[in-house]
Amino acid sequence: MSLSLIWQNGLNFTSGPGGPHINLASSDRERVSPMQALAYAVMGCMAMDVAHVLQKGRHGLEKLEVTFASTRAPHPPKCYTSIHLHFDVTGPVPDKAVARAIELSRSTYCSVSNSLRKDIKFETTFKVKHVT
Repeated sequence: MSLSLIWQNGLNFTSGPGGPHINLASSDRERVSPMQALAYAVMGCMAMDVAHVLQKGRHGLEKLEVTFASTRAPHPPKCYTSIHLHFDVTGPVPDKAVARAIELSRSTYCSVSNSLRKDIKFETTFKVKHVT
């Protein structure tokens, strides 16, 4: 993979040619920060894995939402020291299938979470809403 960022001004960057469009900024509420981009990457990677595993198992997934909570070190480089992902699943999906999908993503499939430092406390939880 080859991507590039182009400085715009201050601490604002946009993606260069050859890749999908992204705007990054350090302190702009209208743009994603690099740490937020990493959070979205972890959530996206694991959510895609979970959805794929559940759909492949024909579990009737109707809705999937993942939320991210974290703590960061107080001093530079202010890296994540803990990450907690919570998955809200809706549909006739057995809890056991959700737990297995999350574990497969975390241990085997998600290249983003597996690229993080191993000393980050990384937890996942889930709740299944069974609709009738």
